[in-house]
Amino acid sequence: MTRRSYSGTIRRLDAFVPMELTLPTLASPRTATLAPARIALTYLWRHHRLLDLDDPQTFTALVQHRKLHDRDARLPPLADKVLAKEIVADRIGREWVIPTLWHGVELPRCPDWPTPFVVKSRHGCNQNAFVRRWDAAEWRSIRTRARRWMYSDYGGWLDEWLYAHIQRGLLVEPLVGPLTGAPIDYKLYVFGGRVEYIQVHLGRGQRHRWIVFDRNWRRRSSPTSDLDPAPPSSLAAMMSAAGELARGIDFVRVDMYEIDRKPLFGEMTFYPGSGLDRFDPIGLDAEMGRFWLKAKSEGGVLR
Repeated sequence: MTRRSYSGTIRRLDAFVPMELTLPTLASPRTATLAPARIALTYLWRHHRLLDLDDPQTFTALVQHRKLHDRDARLPPLADKVLAKEIVADRIGREWVIPTLWHGVELPRCPDWPTPFVVKSRHGCNQNAFVRRWDAAEWRSIRTRARRWMYSDYGGWLDEWLYAHIQRGLLVEPLVGPLTGAPIDYKLYVFGGRVEYIQVHLGRGQRHRWIVFDRNWRRRSSPTSDLDPAPPSSLAAMMSAAGELARGIDFVRVDMYEIDRKPLFGEMTFYPGSGLDRFDPIGLDAEMGRFWLKAKSEGGVLR
């Protein structure tokens, strides 16, 4: 497929002014009849407590509320892995963006991209395949997986509305970080344009675990066998950039990497863990919820 330019699209979306001034409002579809019950049952199964959708107070409950009620037209472009790169480049600079080697709808039989690289879907999460060295049999398997991604209704089964409004597609990027394993993933929780927490993901693809720090790099999650990692040298730049990308939005998680002391943008997520991951200690869920509610009450900007 011929690569498509999105520069004109982005100028229509953003044009260097707040996106809410230029984006059309998507019509709010009628909430599926079974969605509230389905969400409540899934929440009970994962958190072992009832969900209050009328007055959500915790972070995970607010994620469920967003699934049902938030139809902000700005969100799908920011979660689209192709469009988001252009928005990020316009707002904070092209140097933050991992290059795209290719994007389209069907992977070629014989790619000519240099290894290592990673294949991703543009319209979902946790849909990726790493190619560290060329292997024809492995590539055939990846092409089959990518076709399934193209036909899957990502987000539908967990009622994550915005993914239905992202064009289905695939993209290929150079693999950043070590040749084996994965780089540390810094997930910045931004409330009203201000980073309050950084979730540090370690051992992805192996013994995956994470630690939550506050904005001053004090551990907020429970003690574990892991020593606290040092903050990335570019943490201040990451926090400033994440705040700019989250401008005017009550909550978004901005994922970043640091490669050779250089910060790089990963993606933006509006339903972290679909609101089904448990916090330890459990009080962190309510603590994060208070930041989100405060940002909502102040129109998406924490002062």
